[in-house]
Amino acid sequence: MLAGFVFALPIFAGKPVPGNPDFPDIPNDLLQNADEIPAFWVSEVDAIASFLKEKVKRGRVMEIGRTAGGRPILAVAYGEPRKGRGTTTFSGAIGFFDVRAYLGPDHAKKVFVGLGGVHGGEFEGIVGVVNFISVLETGRDLRGREWPELTAAAARIDRIVLVPVVNIDGRVRIPLRMEPFAGTDNRYHQYFNTGTWKNGRPIGWPTIKEFIPLEFSRTQFPGGYPNDAGVNLMHDDFLGARQPETQALLDLMSREKPDLLFNMHTGAPPENYYMRMHRPAAELRLDAVYEELYRTVHTALALAGLQGTKDPAIEAAKPKRGNALVNLDAALNMHCGVLSVVIESPSHSFAGRNRQGEVVPHSADMLLDAQLVAYQSGLGFLADNGGRAKWAPK
Repeated sequence: MLAGFVFALPIFAGKPVPGNPDFPDIPNDLLQNADEIPAFWVSEVDAIASFLKEKVKRGRVMEIGRTAGGRPILAVAYGEPRKGRGTTTFSGAIGFFDVRAYLGPDHAKKVFVGLGGVHGGEFEGIVGVVNFISVLETGRDLRGREWPELTAAAARIDRIVLVPVVNIDGRVRIPLRMEPFAGTDNRYHQYFNTGTWKNGRPIGWPTIKEFIPLEFSRTQFPGGYPNDAGVNLMHDDFLGARQPETQALLDLMSREKPDLLFNMHTGAPPENYYMRMHRPAAELRLDAVYEELYRTVHTALALAGLQGTKDPAIEAAKPKRGNALVNLDAALNMHCGVLSVVIESPSHSFAGRNRQGEVVPHSADMLLDAQLVAYQSGLGFLADNGGRAKWAPK
């Protein structure tokens, strides 16, 4: 348990910032960044674009599509992609009982994809991807900390593709780099992530999912969940009129045919406020693979002191089945067979509680560590277990 962080939590004032001119009614007391923002906290779209342009030398920066608002979606790729084409669709390969017919001659290659910012108001995953890119480029994150085990795990993967921000529209809408810390009050995160109605009443979760597309004219501020068309990309009309961001991801998946995908979000459970992976709605044949991945990632987080205890028997126990949602991750699995999982981080702007009811805030350093430990353990799992061609043999 992170006992050193259990104390009375102050609410910090921040540094005022200009608002979004398209939404002039944002309350002034919310228009403030944290007083002290670590240099490694790179979360704004322009800063990320500059980072990619200036710092990426080993990887290849590519535009994978445009948002509903016309903004470029950038990705960074490392390693060689699969070469050659399969002889059938993914669905056809499953019907043929051999996924290699879809993957093609390079079916044994191991391919990983990481996504940040599918919801534009969830900064932790964005910062995590940027720092992961820094590690792949230099061996160090943006704090200067070396990650030899992450570097070694990445070297065992044939292809890595990272998208720092999927929902560029939602992220650009939020005029903050880092929200102030508000103790156990989630007011900053809720306002800028899921927005408010015209009267200032929070839309909140899961109500935000009731209105897709969200009519911005009904809101004081629509939050970072939707793109400029008002659509929450996690719950797009996947078999109908898809959003351009969704189509860009589907096209990327068709080209890359990844084995494993981490979709990084901010939404740790309030009663066990630590990073948590969620079971996807995927092929039943991947269920046992998911459970082993879950054990691997949560064991690594526990041993790193980033769970409620350091005991893997508690923190990495078999995950509850729960309700696997039909969402973006399910659509990606149906599209190309990737094991796509959501990983929810705590927020930098408010604190939750542990299983004993004690308040457990997370420092920015802890949040970044959890992101990189998750990537490290996920890549190690993929390297050790061989990917789709081995997870679902003929």
